[in-house]
Amino acid sequence: MTSPQPSGTTTTMEPEAMAAVQRALAAEHAADWAYGLATAFVKDSLQNALREGATLHRARRDSTERLLRDAGATPVAAEPGYAAPQPVTDQPTAITLLVTAETDATAAWRAVLERTADANLRRSSLDALTAAAVRATRWRKAGGATPLTVPFPGQP
Repeated sequence: MTSPQPSGTTTTMEPEAMAAVQRALAAEHAADWAYGLATAFVKDSLQNALREGATLHRARRDSTERLLRDAGATPVAAEPGYAAPQPVTDQPTAITLLVTAETDATAAWRAVLERTADANLRRSSLDALTAAAVRATRWRKAGGATPLTVPFPGQP
């Protein structure tokens, strides 16, 4: 996220935006879990992309937790585990899981964007939405899916 307030500084956030940021944080937790699971099934040629995606989701998760704390909220914790849309048993199902995680992240960050007028939060949300949409496209390409892109990322 771009430039949240310095840690220890309390900022205000609209209640609807706060709830949406909490859901986006939950999506980041789930994406981190998905990347961890996919590591066991994705071949070596895609491991760099896998590490990059995981690192970016962890960074987004950490900055989102700081943002929530600075707004006086307790960040939602990660679940002990998540249900994959289908059993993950090989590279194609692992890539499907990653596309799902990125798609869920785009939807969550779009919801934040729609629920705040704060310029910094809108910019951060748009950055997160865009990054997740690009990663989803890359994973669709790696998995041979078509179409590679969706018309309006983050929209059902």
